[in-house]
Amino acid sequence: MSKVRIIAVTNQKGGVGKTTTAINLAASLGKLGRKTLLIDTDPQGNSTSGLGVDKNQLDASVYNVLLGEIPLSEAVIGTGFDNLDIAPANINLSGAEIELVSFDDREYLLRECVQSVKDNYDFIIIDCPPSLNILTINSLAAADTVLVPIQCEYFALEGLEQLLYTIRVMKDSINPDLQIEGVVFTMFDSRTNLSIQVVDEIKRSLPAEIYKAIIPRNVRLGEAPSHGLPITEYDPRSKGAESYMELAQLVIERKWN
Repeated sequence: MSKVRIIAVTNQKGGVGKTTTAINLAASLGKLGRKTLLIDTDPQGNSTSGLGVDKNQLDASVYNVLLGEIPLSEAVIGTGFDNLDIAPANINLSGAEIELVSFDDREYLLRECVQSVKDNYDFIIIDCPPSLNILTINSLAAADTVLVPIQCEYFALEGLEQLLYTIRVMKDSINPDLQIEGVVFTMFDSRTNLSIQVVDEIKRSLPAEIYKAIIPRNVRLGEAPSHGLPITEYDPRSKGAESYMELAQLVIERKWN
């Protein structure tokens, strides 16, 4: 079996389609026959509920895993969607910031937990919180690459520069092998000059892979999480579903050493 690829989906700026991308990239990889685990490290638990799991009725979650109470395998739930499992999260995870302070090597807890399950998967997607905290640091320490969703709006570059700085710090201090998987543009509206200008500006200024799959502003994408479904199940013929399937295919084809 080929080596698993662990991808952290992150942007410290909220509202950029981070969780939407994590859910739908993971589901699309599963649709394409790749065994995939989605790890929710955001206390909001939106990836969890977005896949139809009741985050308020969990027997075990990523919180219990990070505290060392159970192995990661005991928190993993089958979603019922093709080749897709989830390690869920809920508001309990918000306490981890304080509770993990006394742990040795607390930045590497998730990386250690992932070791026991990684041989079961082709891809592990980590949905990070929209802030730089111990959960995000754990996610980036566990990851091979970082996928950055960027909303096509005026302040996109500002948030991107902050994130690139964070990744450089992580490489220098915690995970020297961390690489940028690439950038994916989200909420793109071809009718506005601003969307086109943002794409052009980032392409000029960013020395990293920019995925040609661009995620449109799409009503069906916004509706899908409230039904507990990825877009590939909710409306597989929508522009949103087609774009995420294209992104997943490009991620599969991307070669890493």
